[in-house]
Amino acid sequence: MKFRNSAIPQLRNLLIALCAINIFTTAFARNVDLSTVPNRDTVQLTIYNSEDLTLVRETRLITFNTGVNPLQFSWANTLIDPTSVELRFLTSPDKLEILDTTFPHDKPEQLTWNVASEINGEARVEITYFTSGISWSADYVLIADTDEKTLSFDGYVRVTNNSGEDYENAGVRLVVGKINLVEKIAELARRGVAPESRARDAAKSEMRRGVAPAAVAPMALAGSMRMDTDFDGVVEFQLADEKTIAKELLSEYFIFAIPGTETVPDGWSKRMRAIEAEEVPFAVKYRYRPAEYGERLVRVWSLVNDADSKLGDSPIPDGKVRVFRQNGRDGLAFLAALDTKYVPAGDKMDLNLGADPEVIFELLKLRASRDNIWMKRGGVDVYTRVGEPGVAFEANSTVEGWDEHGFFNQRVRNFTAKPIEVEVRRAYSGDTDFISQLPGIKNHDNNTAEFTFTVAPGATSDNPFEILTRKGRNSKQNRVTLVN
Repeated sequence: MKFRNSAIPQLRNLLIALCAINIFTTAFARNVDLSTVPNRDTVQLTIYNSEDLTLVRETRLITFNTGVNPLQFSWANTLIDPTSVELRFLTSPDKLEILDTTFPHDKPEQLTWNVASEINGEARVEITYFTSGISWSADYVLIADTDEKTLSFDGYVRVTNNSGEDYENAGVRLVVGKINLVEKIAELARRGVAPESRARDAAKSEMRRGVAPAAVAPMALAGSMRMDTDFDGVVEFQLADEKTIAKELLSEYFIFAIPGTETVPDGWSKRMRAIEAEEVPFAVKYRYRPAEYGERLVRVWSLVNDADSKLGDSPIPDGKVRVFRQNGRDGLAFLAALDTKYVPAGDKMDLNLGADPEVIFELLKLRASRDNIWMKRGGVDVYTRVGEPGVAFEANSTVEGWDEHGFFNQRVRNFTAKPIEVEVRRAYSGDTDFISQLPGIKNHDNNTAEFTFTVAPGATSDNPFEILTRKGRNSKQNRVTLVN
């Protein structure tokens, strides 16, 4: 007796269904969905800190069939600006063409490119867009020797990714400087794109793209960071691992390129070394500059950002500086943590370490007087100077001009074991004479007198001067005149 296997037709139908599913999946495997498909061929991030803006450039190898091929792009749960998304064909551009771009009404965070292809095979494409949520910061560690003559200088950059998208093996470029945008990228990403306003938003996106003309230069592949050597503004400085960070001068801002590639997942930070220098010479100075440091004498470490100081030829971005000194017992003494501003190449980097408790700074007022007083008689434009023969005070007269004299001593007591160099700046308003025999006296500006002196270890330095200020009708100008 024969038995028919009733499961065979059902198995045949299942296999046919699986084949159909496989064909359907293969047909759409070429879709580009950046929010769910992390694998890219190359990716580059150009980060503009001042405006919470990052230009992303990525390439992919995509297999095209002859005919129309849909490519899908999604920015769900990211801060990508949808108005800035662009697709470009790097290979076979004459045989590939974007027919249209559609935005499904039921998927507001997705678009689809319909690409007409004359080839059957792989082609490399490039997708560019702006995103926000990626930032970078710089920090520095300086360690001086016990004699405070030279220091080691280590600089780092930290890239933080809160964009909602993972970026693996990305080339990283950092922009230093101020740029202006029509709209904030994060706001555009949050509100989405309304179909009726796409043309207007696309125009604004084109305007935003103009802030980064150099950022759309050809991308350096992983492992071969190379900048355009024909560009006159490019300089380099060495890293410990023999790689280089390249810098491009672009009008008001600079671009630093980190060598190699880095993986920065969403919600993570990556810290990378940027500067490493040993035996950098510096000078210790004591400064009184109320406009910069307030009403106190501060100790300043001053170094020059140039090749002679072993810091190379690149500017130093603004960031946090932590300062240490070797204590002579195989340990470090922490001195200060402060913020530094952007330091151009060849410029000085001054670090304010605050007041030194071993240096006493005091201004002593010795005496004061007033003379050359001019009176105006009531109701009459007649001026007389008090003290002249026949001139006396009258009840209906007013004081219209006079000179004030102040006699001072700038005293500094140095309780350290080293000689110190002191610089004092004192500003005065009005018509003022700064009268002194002090060496090294000069005008810092029209209203500021500056003088410098050296105080020996354990010594006290007295620096006397007189201030003559003309008031009222006696005043003829608004500046400080030096009188020896």
